[in-house]
Amino acid sequence: MRVVSLVPSLTEAVAVTAPGLLAGVTDWCTHPADLGAARIGGTKNPDVDAVVRLRPNLVIANEEENRAPDLAELRAAGLDVLVTEIRDVRGAFRELERVLVAGCGLSRPRWLDEAEAAWANVVPVVKRRAVVPVWRRPWMVLGRDTFAGDLLARLGVENVYADHAERYPRIPVDELNEADSDLVVLPDEPYRFTAEDGPEAFPGLPAALVSGRHLTWYGPSLAEAPEVLGAALRRAHRQI
Repeated sequence: MRVVSLVPSLTEAVAVTAPGLLAGVTDWCTHPADLGAARIGGTKNPDVDAVVRLRPNLVIANEEENRAPDLAELRAAGLDVLVTEIRDVRGAFRELERVLVAGCGLSRPRWLDEAEAAWANVVPVVKRRAVVPVWRRPWMVLGRDTFAGDLLARLGVENVYADHAERYPRIPVDELNEADSDLVVLPDEPYRFTAEDGPEAFPGLPAALVSGRHLTWYGPSLAEAPEVLGAALRRAHRQI
């Protein structure tokens, strides 16, 4: 079995479960650190010819992270492309099993059971209304129907823009500061917010600086995400 992954989260899921399967991964695939697979470009601009030359049995992708024209071109070249759709935590577990078991022919891994158990037993750690930027210049935030938004809701964080018409709306920072919120959640990816880059734009609001991998990735990191994110939210709560 030869697999090309166009999604960093799914790359980690396959690599931890059966590392020998990965023939190609994107430039953004950073976990595990010792990936030895060929690099085939970015998630939004993969080198389709390079993927085809790797002769994979399966290409795994995501409807949000990858572009439909690239996936259509891969299919036109005769490749089997499995496209995941993940909008909430429950869907992440379902799709991970589909990728690993149905797609890659593997046994369900123990880490997936552990991750599912961790979220089945999770309890809210705070009760806050938050704006959740994911990009700066321009400012973009979590809107409706997102995996990260559902994950935060399970931890007690209500996304102010959860009912927005768009999934990742562009909102001017002045408007963000006028929103009815008492917390700003700043992940370190896709935009790398830091203590020096992000909180200063929200004077008067406590800032929770969180791991983007634990907030937005669906894979082995899900098992420890409740603890890691919960600790960051508690630290921010103590600022209030």
